Amino acid sequence: MSGESNYYGPVVNMNGGRQNIGINYAGTAQDMELRTAVGDLTDLLRDLRPHLAPDQDRTVGDALPELVPDRDALRERGIVLASLAQIAATVGEVGRPAAEAVGRLLALLG
Repeated sequence: MSGESNYYGPVVNMNGGRQNIGINYAGTAQDMELRTAVGDLTDLLRDLRPHLAPDQDRTVGDALPELVPDRDALRERGIVLASLAQIAATVGEVGRPAAEAVGRLLALLG
């Protein structure tokens, strides 16, 4: 059995170079910001749902699965985000945190 190698995960071989990064599982700081912003918005929308009219609640419920930490997907779902911001704004002060969270998420998307 000598001379055999058993690898049970990703393998990175580097020859030369400087400041090499083999595999980065942590993601970028931007990705973490996006993930946090999506999580915050999702939590705030869940808390907001008891204060909504039935049609607003249905819209929010349908939108929750669309909120994923993927920049391209969220950019394509701009109308969903606009709808969520509008719903949050219509319920007044109780919706302000959710409306602000939508704004922060849109700012991250550029």
